[in-house]
Amino acid sequence: MVVLSWIERSANSFAGCGMISRLSLAAVALISGQAAFAQNDLSSGENCGESTGENCGESCGESVQPYASLFEGALCDRQYLLGDLGGLRDGAATQGYSFKVSSTQFYQGVASGGISQGFAYAGRNDCLLNVDGEKAGLWEGLFIGLHGETRYGNTINSATGALMPANVAMLFPATNGDVTALTGVKVTQALSEQFVLFGGKINTLDELSQPYAGGRGVDAFMNTGLAFPAAAARTVPYSTLGGGFAVLEGVEPIVSVMVLDTHNTPTTSGFENFFTNGATTVAKLNIPVSIMNRPGHQGIWGTYSTGTYSDLEPTAYFDPNVGPVITTGRQTGSWSMFYSADQALYVDPSNPKRSYGLFTNLGLADNGPSPVRWSANVGLGGSAPVSSRPLDTFGIGYSHVGYSGPVKNLAPVLLPIGNDDAVELFYNIAVTRYFRITPDLQILMPARERTLPPGAQEIDTAVVFGLRGKIDF
Repeated sequence: MVVLSWIERSANSFAGCGMISRLSLAAVALISGQAAFAQNDLSSGENCGESTGENCGESCGESVQPYASLFEGALCDRQYLLGDLGGLRDGAATQGYSFKVSSTQFYQGVASGGISQGFAYAGRNDCLLNVDGEKAGLWEGLFIGLHGETRYGNTINSATGALMPANVAMLFPATNGDVTALTGVKVTQALSEQFVLFGGKINTLDELSQPYAGGRGVDAFMNTGLAFPAAAARTVPYSTLGGGFAVLEGVEPIVSVMVLDTHNTPTTSGFENFFTNGATTVAKLNIPVSIMNRPGHQGIWGTYSTGTYSDLEPTAYFDPNVGPVITTGRQTGSWSMFYSADQALYVDPSNPKRSYGLFTNLGLADNGPSPVRWSANVGLGGSAPVSSRPLDTFGIGYSHVGYSGPVKNLAPVLLPIGNDDAVELFYNIAVTRYFRITPDLQILMPARERTLPPGAQEIDTAVVFGLRGKIDF
């Protein structure tokens, strides 16, 4: 018997429990994305006191007691605000269904510099469902994962002067308005303990999360340059149809390949445009490494799209055409490649899920139609090195995004474009296991140098402060 806390996505996933085979564990690892050292996994607190009753509730002034269910507990102790919902969660888990609903609120603003100063409120809800096919009465090795999301409110992404948005979480499923969409419907079939197939509507930000850096903007870094490999912005849509396979070692994907439709379709369904503009192939080699008995990974990624694009065509993550609309010729084919690494510096000897470490991502892409020529980020993050705050997490990171020649050369003379540089610091305060408050500070050296005429003004370094609150229901 194995009691499993479902690995929380870099993005988001949700907890499930029960007896599963190694075959199921391998498939769950792929559905869940990164290994146990992902930043958002550390912030969840799912491995603190679940079966041992150790004290995880210092912020409430109470000690955690062992409970028969992973979802039970006093208000300060429980994993989710609504607990077991009168036995619904435990009952659903025995039937193969696990779910998580979370709400994240943002109050973020430009305190100085940028294009304009001011604060804005926005929020998003994430609903996730996992189905274990064998428990649900289907067959062994089948898993289904769904991701529904809602966004609402306003952001300051256009006020900083940077092309890279300061709040990646509020880009999806659409950049503006009140929008609800089902952005992920992923079906995974484990054929053995080492090989799985998957397909459906793929939420790629869930797939590309990196340990110590990932979290979709709701658990860790908020700046797009730190939450996503910017060099892949042209070739990789946010939500699209596709499929692939993965080779696993233990519970970690070592080799994975995806073939995706090039259309970004988070708010639409159907197959009318399926592969009408070519396909994107995403290949990944991710090798677990251990340095001084501390875990880490070294990875090489590559993407290639056969789609046809213009140099200034918007991507799912940002719009490179920030001035008067410019029409350029269209090119077929775009590529990117990047190196990723993470390495734990400290691992709690009493709980290996608690660690902090270094991460980096170095990317290169074609000089058009990709709007990004190269990108890089580096940082430190993970569990807070404060023994009295076992559920807190932190991060400090730097990112650089170098834009392509077409983006810089086609920009109007009165609107020169440089590169984006960003420094971000955050600290997740775990008020309880299900409620976290996060102060966030970003220093942005924006790519845009002047505002649009008439009355064009220089754009100074932007200081962006934000406060994020997240509740897991």
